[in-house]
Amino acid sequence: MQSSVQALPQNIGSFTGSVKLKILKEKLNDLRPVDIAEILKDLDHEWRVTVINQLDADHASDTLEEIGPNMQREIISSLKKEKVAELIDKMTSGQAADVLSVLPFEDQRVMTNLMDERNIEKIKSILAKQQENILNITTENYLRVSPDEIVEAVQDGYPKIARGKDEIMYLYVVDGDDKLLGVIDLKELLQADDNAMLKAIMTKNIIALKKESTLGEASNMFSRYDFRALPVVDKADNMIGVVRYRDVTKLTHHFLE
Repeated sequence: MQSSVQALPQNIGSFTGSVKLKILKEKLNDLRPVDIAEILKDLDHEWRVTVINQLDADHASDTLEEIGPNMQREIISSLKKEKVAELIDKMTSGQAADVLSVLPFEDQRVMTNLMDERNIEKIKSILAKQQENILNITTENYLRVSPDEIVEAVQDGYPKIARGKDEIMYLYVVDGDDKLLGVIDLKELLQADDNAMLKAIMTKNIIALKKESTLGEASNMFSRYDFRALPVVDKADNMIGVVRYRDVTKLTHHFLE
């Protein structure tokens, strides 16, 4: 079967960054999955699906593993279910569970019914563990600071306030009711103006987990944003605790491999 990118639209052009390819002259199946994943970022949804459909099954399966959960979900929703089941069947149980975990429950059920029965039990077991509540590994030993504190004072007092804490690389800025207002990376604190208030240097666009979040959702969030820890908040954005990347990966490695 000829699987080339010549079927792609003529206005795609070339791609920049670490992968500089003249796509129209290359055969898709000669490219590494990680390179194809980079190419997919620059295509619209229709052509992402076209690319996946042009790949042989093994290559398409490997490429799906390389892309983020949002794109995975979008592409899978436009593929024939039998095709998706075939691609997931070629993955390890852990990788298959990762892909299935981004889908709605009903779609998971349909896919597993189409897949090889030899793989199903372990994948279902992994998916069940991924549904465990994140609160089971949430720590309350993190750094709380007030928005009106001065950078220099916090820098000077850091060794004391960090003592005995589980998470010390981020400072969580909260008000008197423990509502999360912002986050400060330790590096940002050390580089900030001594006289600045914390509220002036904190990141207000906060990425957080909800107390209902699952272990699988936390794993996906860490993969997407590359943080070392994530705050856990309730519906009113009040701090409940912090989940550390290493705690999530320790558990996911235990049941994904």
